[in-house]
Amino acid sequence: MHSSSCHQEFNSDGLKHGTLTSPHYPAAYPPNTHCHYEFFGRGKERIRLIFQDFFLYKSTDGSGCTNVDSLQAFVNVDGRLENVATFCGVDLPKPIMSNGPKLMLEFRGTHSSRHSRGFKISYSFVENFGISTGRQLKEFPCAFVYNSSESRNGTFASPNSPGPYPRDTECSYFFHGGQTEKVHLYFTHFDVEGVLPCEAVSASDYVEFSNSMTEDNKYGRYCGQMKEFHVESERSFFKVTFRSNDRLDGTGFKAMYQFLEATDEYQAPIYDKASKTLSLFGELLLISLAATLLYLYHL
Repeated sequence: MHSSSCHQEFNSDGLKHGTLTSPHYPAAYPPNTHCHYEFFGRGKERIRLIFQDFFLYKSTDGSGCTNVDSLQAFVNVDGRLENVATFCGVDLPKPIMSNGPKLMLEFRGTHSSRHSRGFKISYSFVENFGISTGRQLKEFPCAFVYNSSESRNGTFASPNSPGPYPRDTECSYFFHGGQTEKVHLYFTHFDVEGVLPCEAVSASDYVEFSNSMTEDNKYGRYCGQMKEFHVESERSFFKVTFRSNDRLDGTGFKAMYQFLEATDEYQAPIYDKASKTLSLFGELLLISLAATLLYLYHL
């Protein structure tokens, strides 16, 4: 790591992971602080930042992140630096990930106060795109396989979940069941930037499904913000493809998978049913309580 003032460079030839803090952390950073932090990975590596602490000075006029202390993230898009995230205030940001082996942070701390302790960030140079389930296939840029022989059910998510997915990224998820099995997917969260029918002309990111390694027109593309939904394969193999472009981004998706016998019907997990029952019970309890209070008020 090279350091000059509060300008720092982090190179994956050195440590593959570490911690980055604002000047004087956990004490307050000085007024008129201006820092650059540059990350340089190798080959297929992406830089992933996970925020451990975040507390910047912010006035109470609710002016967003303009003209206040802020931390900005930039990535390289077609040879130019492009701002992909701006953080201010005291809300802990979600993880962020670069679109390639380079990323830059710029911190401007103009005001500060004795409470403005700044930030603490864990950084890592990763090749798994922040995807923690499945078995990664190294022969693809970003691909993960899920075999029913290893696990009959589980979860999978977009790159860098629960943070926004990186730009210019394509990831494939391959599901391999037994000969008499099918694959059932249940998406619990879906926020993929785009407008239907999610084509290139609208510069949409998308998720698509296929019963084979090639494109399958049966399912169409999915994008935008969607409520919970289900997708089921027609045979024992199923492929999910996620694709983002170099423009806007979203928080991606979270989903559960389950391998079923081809003749079986999908059954919602017990805990899922229970949580919905409890939620309904809670709503009924609130309605009952409100009615009781209203009755007592009019006595």
